[in-house]
Formats: sequence, C-alpha cells, structure tokens
Amino acid sequence: MDGARVVSTGTQTVALPTGPIGILGTGSYLPSRLVSNEEVAHPAGVDAEWIERKTGIRSRRWAANDEATSDLAAHAALAACDAARLDPAELSYLVVATSTPDQPQPATACRVQNLIGARNAAAFDLNAVCSGFVFGLATVSGLLHGHGYGLVIGADVYSRILDRADRRTAVLFGDGAGAAVLGPVPPGHGVLRTRLVSDGGLRGLIEVPAGGSHLPASPATLAAGEHYFRMFGRDVREYVVEHVPPLLRELIGSTGLAPSCVDHFVPHQANGLMLAELAGCLGLAEQVRLTVREYGNTGAASVPITLDDTVRTVGVRAGQTVLLAAFGGGMSVGAAMLRWSLTTPGRPGS
Repeated sequence: MDGARVVSTGTQTVALPTGPIGILGTGSYLPSRLVSNEEVAHPAGVDAEWIERKTGIRSRRWAANDEATSDLAAHAALAACDAARLDPAELSYLVVATSTPDQPQPATACRVQNLIGARNAAAFDLNAVCSGFVFGLATVSGLLHGHGYGLVIGADVYSRILDRADRRTAVLFGDGAGAAVLGPVPPGHGVLRTRLVSDGGLRGLIEVPAGGSHLPASPATLAAGEHYFRMFGRDVREYVVEHVPPLLRELIGSTGLAPSCVDHFVPHQANGLMLAELAGCLGLAEQVRLTVREYGNTGAASVPITLDDTVRTVGVRAGQTVLLAAFGGGMSVGAAMLRWSLTTPGRPGS
C-alpha cells in the first residue's frame, strides 16, 4: 500500500496517509536583560576587547530571576505555533531539548505543555546538550510518519550554571529559546536527510560533573564547584574541525546535492571565529547565518534561534535548501538537510 501506513486499532485496520515532514513555522524568545562584554569580563579576568577578538561575541541575554527554562521555551513555542497558524491543542508531540531543565523531574516539556495549552501532545525532554534541537527534529519528524503536528523547542538557561570566574565558559554563553512546528509538507520538501553521531569516549570535554546519580550534589561537590558547567574549548574545537565538515559533506551528498546548492547554513552558534573557519572549509561563507555576535552561545537554543532570525530577517523562499548543524557535549553532532516548503519574505531592507 504505497504512500500509506497501516495501523491496527484493535477493531479494524486503517491506512493513514504518509508523506514528508517539514517546518511549518518558527519562533524564538530572548530574555530582555542584555549583558555586555564589559559585565562578564572582569569576573573572568579578561577585558571586553579580548572576548570579542577570541569569540566574535559582543553581548548576550540572561534570563530574569523569575524566568526558568520552561518560561523561555513557552514564549518561543507560542511564537512558532502562531507563525504556523496552529492551535497548540492540535500538537501530537512536544519535545524540549535542553541541558538546563527546570528540575530533575518531571520533564520541563510537561510544564511547557501546560503553559501553552498543548493538552493533546505527548511531552518529553531530550538532552543532547547543544545538539539537542537537531536530535529533537530528527526524532519528531520520524514519529509523525507523515501526518499530525509536532513541536520541537531548544531552550537553555546557562547563566545559572556558569562559573563567572572561568573565562573558558563564562564569556560565551547566553540564555534563550527557539522552536519549530513540524507537519506535513508537499512531496520533495521538508526534512530530506538527518545524521546523528555520538562519541561517549569524549563525554568529559563538555560536562557538569555533579548533581546526578554518578556524583550526587553534596557540600563537597559544591565547594569544589562541580555543579558548574565545564568545557575544554581547544579540544572541542579540534573535534569540530576534524569531524563536522566530512559529516556535513556526506549528508549533503546523500541528498544528491553539492555544498554549493545550500542556500542557508544554520550552525550551532558556539564561537564566531570557529564558525567562520567551518563555513569557509565547506565553501559556505556566503550562506552561513549568524546570531553569535548578539546572543552568544545559547546551547540547544542556538540553532532554532538562528533559524528563526534567518526566516524573519533574511527570508527563506519555497524550494530553498537549509542545512542545520549542531555539535555539543557527548560528544554529539546532529545535522539535517531541509528543502523549505513556504516562502518567508524576511524584513524589508535586511
């Protein structure tokens, strides 16, 4: 039975239509508090010029004291649903990709579900650190099987887990959320291919050591600062430079396209200098889309925030290709190639 999925209901067998899944709408939310390089420089023992020169970052946003990851996620989710002209009650799945959940349990997605009225959605969290949104996109597009609607949100509040004296991390990260509604699109459009990779042998390159079952929080772990986020930036950069370009070339090639056919390259906004190197290596210097200068590294939110910024300011035409790429703790890499199915005109004069 071509073009259909057979499902047994217990009383009868029905054929459900199947087809491609794509992005129907995007949204994002950045907290109102703008944090300058000057504010983060002194505690980290550097100056503002050093931060911009080393990272390409000029500012970032931090959540207010009364804002949790779920609050940022809910704002982005509603914006995406509005863009897709979809009532949240129509969602079948709601996934929050985050490594800074509201609490260990229940899932942050369940609070978001309640906040936005997605009462019919199965809600769960996904943690692939900064790769989480792309992992979530691949997961939900597979779950939908060509029908229904899903919402994937990347949201993180890294300002709560930073050691302000650690210049390797404190100057990089901001808070934010981005979201995308997924649903049926015309043939030949939507998610063309995804590629997900993990290397647990390198899990120590990016981590929060304490607070879980392996090393429960205690006065000793608090005194040692083991509840703070840690990253070995030089090693991470070497991993990205070695492993990400060939993975992206393979992904693009699997669609029958060449890198020159990519219209919009939306990478994880880890570090402005590293992104320039990555885009140049792939021949995508003109197509790369960046928000790192204004928002810094927003973890799992950086890809959907930058995608939404691209939709709103640059514009994406129907039929154009969009390459999403993320890398983060695990180590994990996620990439997706999409063919856009609707025209978003962008902001005049952008």
